[in-house]
Amino acid sequence: MISAEQNDTMTRVGPGTPAGALLRRYWQPVALSDELAGPRPVRPVQLMGQHFVLFRDENGQLGLLDRDCPHRGADLAFGRLEHGGLRCPFHGWLFDVKGNCLQTPAEPVGSKLCSRIKQAAYPVVERAGTIFAYIGDGEPPAFPDFDCFVAPDTHVFAFKGLFECNWLQALEVGMDPAHASYLHRFFKDADTSASYGKQFRGASADSEMPITQVLREFERPDIAVEPTDYGLRLTALRQLSESKTHVRVTNVVFPQAFVIPMSAEMTISQWHVPVDDTHCYWYAIFTSFAGPVDKQQMREQRLQLYELPDYTSRKNKRNHYGYNVDEQLTETYTGMGDDINVHDQWAIESQGPIQNRTREHLGSTDKGIIAYRRMLVKAIDATRAGEAVPMLPDAAQAAALTGPASIDGVSAAAAVDGYWQRADQARRMQCDWARARLDR
Repeated sequence: MISAEQNDTMTRVGPGTPAGALLRRYWQPVALSDELAGPRPVRPVQLMGQHFVLFRDENGQLGLLDRDCPHRGADLAFGRLEHGGLRCPFHGWLFDVKGNCLQTPAEPVGSKLCSRIKQAAYPVVERAGTIFAYIGDGEPPAFPDFDCFVAPDTHVFAFKGLFECNWLQALEVGMDPAHASYLHRFFKDADTSASYGKQFRGASADSEMPITQVLREFERPDIAVEPTDYGLRLTALRQLSESKTHVRVTNVVFPQAFVIPMSAEMTISQWHVPVDDTHCYWYAIFTSFAGPVDKQQMREQRLQLYELPDYTSRKNKRNHYGYNVDEQLTETYTGMGDDINVHDQWAIESQGPIQNRTREHLGSTDKGIIAYRRMLVKAIDATRAGEAVPMLPDAAQAAALTGPASIDGVSAAAAVDGYWQRADQARRMQCDWARARLDR
């Protein structure tokens, strides 16, 4: 257990907070590229309790500005896109993507006022169908050469969803290998050939065994946690027989992402991004090592659950997450349908808007969570002291940050050591874009 003060230090991220100061040192996903499609590419953005407006100007350049107009505070999210920038409808003040004031048209002819006006603007970049922003001080870090960032656009797909809870408890569900045997348990195995785009519904690599069967029948994983240059690597072993062992490798990318296997051919890189202290978005980039991603199918699958424009879940605490007692008795462990995002949403939202960690009792399977919290607190303290923290690479360091490998497969029991490295290498050798990078 931890104290209430320690819990606040780790979870609260508004301006001036310790964790907020740390997270502002990193690029944060703020929108999907799809959200700026259409005739008016302007979106309000809330990030760590601050309000911004994101837009794409007439030349295709992205901008992120403070949302309140510096004239009299009107909402720039209702601005007009014209004449090279975003114009406030109140008095027509016009701002470009750098925050420069281009016009103050209601002022007298010859006025120099606009030359003295500057709206706060923030760096934004677009990667793998996702728009990232940097709202911290100084220069932002370089982007690592992770698979999700170097794969061609044809082989990635991005999506997001809203959770009504603090970012930390949302992130921690992804670094818990044991929960999948319970929270995501299915009592019957579906046809694995129809599993495209669905997590925990296919077959493990090097096996015909459905992942649902592995999780259901082998519920006590042997978990190991290893520090890496990007964060943590978690390995969960399930002994299937004297000759076979199931190996699942997942990763925590500091400060708030994880990379996990979705299937034998696809991985998920997922960030948990605070809107404020009690809401967060998950942003996921799905990366294929096989053929191009069927983006339409992936999107249609997810829009069965998530409603636009805010990507809110149709199953939520207001309708008890679709809970059905008959289903819980005969089909799924939760009785909340077959979409594991709903299972995760219930698990973390039911902890409260901000989990009260003074009442928790961690077990041995929580070793990944324990290791991450130690990293987080150490980095918060380092930020307070003006010292270095993990994962702020320069360009040369970022080029060396590759992968990270995430594997779900079945190994010969006698060859478990090194299995995930061999499986990762084999998958890359069969993939055009990944093999080309091995040959550099």
